[in-house]
Amino acid sequence: MPAASAIPPSPPPPARPQLAVSAAIFRDDKILLVRRARSPAKGFYTLPGGRVEFGESLHTALRREVDEETCLNIEIIGLAGWREALPAASGGGGHYLIMSFAARWIGNEVVLNDELDDFKWLAPDGLGGLTLTDGLPEIIEAAKRLTQG
Repeated sequence: MPAASAIPPSPPPPARPQLAVSAAIFRDDKILLVRRARSPAKGFYTLPGGRVEFGESLHTALRREVDEETCLNIEIIGLAGWREALPAASGGGGHYLIMSFAARWIGNEVVLNDELDDFKWLAPDGLGGLTLTDGLPEIIEAAKRLTQG
């Protein structure tokens, strides 16, 4: 029997494209990056977020996912861009259209759920050396411009 702290296995990838959201959360001129503990993108640093549920608005899904993954409260500023993760590029992990939003931290401290195993608050230009999901620096730059405008 596995230990209670063992990371649950990744669910099988969905057979259809999935809509997802992510948040580029800024706090004191730093961006929150989280590391995925399981597929898709296991071991990569990325933005907190996840799938949009049927009937859920993008903003509602974003607040829910950020709360579930990090316990943070955020203010959503606006759409920073989008990325498409295809099965071949994500190691067979599924097909996702990810709508990425700029956001500001407004409350609570980071408490990770079991989908994530690390987090860092970093200067947007201090991401060197980290294994990042595709397109992440461009999304962070766009989100930074939105939060400064």
